[in-house]
Amino acid sequence: MSNSVAVSISAKIVNGGDLVEIGTRYDPAVIEKKWYRYWEENGFFKPKEEGKPFVIVIPPPNITGRIHMGHALNITLQDIVVRYKRMKGFDTLWLPGEDHAGIATQNAVERHLIETRGKRKEDFQRDEFLQIVRDWAKTYRKEIATQIRSLGASVDWTRERFTLDEGLNRAVRKVFVNLFNEGLIYKGKYMVNWCPRCGTVLSDEEVEHEEEVAKLYYVRYPLKDGGYIIVATVRPETMLGDTAVAVNPKDSRYSQYIGRVAILPLVGRELPIIADEYVDPEFGTGAVKITPAHDPNDFEIAQRHHLEIIDIFDDTARINENGGKYQGMDRYEARKSIVEDLEREGFVEKVEDHQHSVGHCYRCHSTVEPKLSDQWFVRMKPLAEAAIKVVEEGDVQFFPQRWTKVYLNWMYNVRDWCISRQLWWGHRIPVWYCDDCGSIVASEEELHKCPKCGGEKVWQDPDVLDTWFSSALWPFSTLGWPEKTEDLKRYYPTSLLVTGFDIIFFWVARMIVMGLKFMGEKPFSHVYIHQLVRDKYGRKMSKSLGNGIDPLDVIEEYGADPMRFTLAILAAQGKDIKLDPRFFESHRRFANKIWNASRFVLMNLEGYERKTLSGLDLSLDDRWILSRLQKVIAQVSEAIENYEFNIAAKTVYDFFWSELCDWYIESSKFRLSIKTERQTVQNVLVHVLEQSLKLLHPFMPFLSEELWSKLPRRSGPSITISPWPEVVEELIDERSEKLFSLIMNAVKGIRNVRAEMDIPQSKKVDAYYISKDHSFDGLLEDYIARLGNVSKLEAVSEKPHRSAVAYVDDFLEVFVSLKELDIEREKARISGKLKKLSKELEKLERKLAAEKFLSNAPEEIVSEKRKEFQELKVRTERLERLLKELEE
Repeated sequence: MSNSVAVSISAKIVNGGDLVEIGTRYDPAVIEKKWYRYWEENGFFKPKEEGKPFVIVIPPPNITGRIHMGHALNITLQDIVVRYKRMKGFDTLWLPGEDHAGIATQNAVERHLIETRGKRKEDFQRDEFLQIVRDWAKTYRKEIATQIRSLGASVDWTRERFTLDEGLNRAVRKVFVNLFNEGLIYKGKYMVNWCPRCGTVLSDEEVEHEEEVAKLYYVRYPLKDGGYIIVATVRPETMLGDTAVAVNPKDSRYSQYIGRVAILPLVGRELPIIADEYVDPEFGTGAVKITPAHDPNDFEIAQRHHLEIIDIFDDTARINENGGKYQGMDRYEARKSIVEDLEREGFVEKVEDHQHSVGHCYRCHSTVEPKLSDQWFVRMKPLAEAAIKVVEEGDVQFFPQRWTKVYLNWMYNVRDWCISRQLWWGHRIPVWYCDDCGSIVASEEELHKCPKCGGEKVWQDPDVLDTWFSSALWPFSTLGWPEKTEDLKRYYPTSLLVTGFDIIFFWVARMIVMGLKFMGEKPFSHVYIHQLVRDKYGRKMSKSLGNGIDPLDVIEEYGADPMRFTLAILAAQGKDIKLDPRFFESHRRFANKIWNASRFVLMNLEGYERKTLSGLDLSLDDRWILSRLQKVIAQVSEAIENYEFNIAAKTVYDFFWSELCDWYIESSKFRLSIKTERQTVQNVLVHVLEQSLKLLHPFMPFLSEELWSKLPRRSGPSITISPWPEVVEELIDERSEKLFSLIMNAVKGIRNVRAEMDIPQSKKVDAYYISKDHSFDGLLEDYIARLGNVSKLEAVSEKPHRSAVAYVDDFLEVFVSLKELDIEREKARISGKLKKLSKELEKLERKLAAEKFLSNAPEEIVSEKRKEFQELKVRTERLERLLKELEE
């Protein structure tokens, strides 16, 4: 995207005696790199090592390319909390780093080698290939760091870590060896999820299940003593590994078959017909083939019935030597060939369509193959107990709270964790095998001879650990564990984890398990599960749909601050974000509004002398804005503390845009020209602007720093380390808020009448009011006349003839004179508007009554149309009232 932000035109402004340069437009391209460099060079992101610690370890992004909008959201939300806590005086540490991402990185490098050199991984020695990946990692780590900087993330780069750096490697080895020696890590032959494309095992959480329509084949299996039994299968190719046929013992249809022998078609192998409770009588014919080596449920049945296990696939999902004439065929080629042979020999009874769930590799999307394999596992049940307890007792809290149940349900039913991967890139499993004495030894150090027999024929396990094994240690390994470092003593446990719901099981649960096991303490107190960023229609962003929004492109076009603010204001707890690119433009306008308001203040500081607010003679609008500021400080602080980012952002937005810019600054323009009031207005403007910029800072750090740096009353070298605003109870003034609110409502009413009657806002009008409390008449007349551009505001006892109601409540009524209008022309114009509105209302009413629309349209569209209908009704009623008033 091209940078469409207008280049700012500098202007020199006298600011409390100093000459300050400020452009007419906010230009993020100019200021963002400048301020990030300034913050980093001055060490503002480093913890101060005094006060109460507040710590976040960043969820380390993979080193496989550019950050996406989910990363941008995650980093923005973390930075909002970190900047807020830093300003609140906490000893704040936000520790950055990157994940080596085993499968993802190795796949990416393998693709790169094929595309650029025409070579495969197997064309290199292991050490050669690993050096290529290390070089790749070094390049992409720098790119990721640059991208994180562009978002404005206030992380301490002096503590940057990598899940495959030497320190973390020591931690990984120590954890593995300790668990191994305690019998909590073991090796066994179990049914695993195998990706034939990646050539590695996958954990259950790494398998993505999708509904697919397949062919269900009904196949006749001849019986040895005559007749046949029909079984149904979606995978006829796996029949080469069948070792039994099973029925449910309660299924009376098959009671006479139990104990008999079937003959496997095409192969001739004898298969016992067995009874097992697992068999679903409703599936297919109620009789199923048992293939223990290629189905996890069949494997369990085989264990119970002591069946033979025949593996028919190699690691690439091609038929192996146990497949007879089909050897060497890909699984899908074999399916086609076997079905043809079955049909030719008359074994196929019928074929139906069947919908079922199919597992896919979360990285390459290949169909996963259930496979018996020797793998390393962690026994999770004994480790899960403490991790369940800390959540049940509230020591670790989830936000939104509903994720607590998701976490606990998984932990109650946790299965052993398969931690070995058949890859080269990753933490190599620290286990050595001795060919001399057959010993298997886990060691933190490299072994060159067997510690048991002294033999030198030792070799290391070729597999690497699951990426999530090292990530599970992230909260304490990054702080120096297993060494007893000062950072570890001071900053563990951490305070908050911000992450996505999709890795609660991959990462969050395992960090809690490992933190409790090796540190004896929870790794963090709060877990905030952030939203999923979808496109404006609510669809998941994906390459296939082409609906992704690149955060780096957004930054280039709009700036980091408008993007950050957009993500924050949409981040309602427990609700996915529907991201419309138009929102970025809207919040760039917000940034320009803040810029222009600040520029106005700075342009009007000639003769400014700093005074305490208590020493000023405050007017109604001063007391009102200062009171509103106190409440906004409280609301924003509370919302951030509760991770209600959307509420915090909206509060800042409304206060800045409406109350400060549209009302107080507008009100101050007249008073700045009055010598006796100028000093008061200047001091209130500077105070409110400075406090507002601080409230804005966690959301828009670059803009707030640029403007704060130009204020005359600032203290300290950066807004980043300036104190967060505190509520001053003495400045809360309910009476002034109520009165000024009346004035605003009256002025809005006058403006609405102008708009409906086509009276230009710049043209003065006559107005009248009825007040129930005459002690405020002077203030009402002054402010309403000035802000409503009223030439004469006259107190009356009843509604004047030929006037329109602008505002009515129990305390005040305001009317706008219509005497100067061409009444007949206005009546015709409003009648025409009403006719048009009536048609629109009828059309909307029909749509909202249509069952097809209500049942098929997305919920938000229906809600939008209902809102539109109500707004049209309100406008219609207002115009009908105006028409009636014209006819009086």
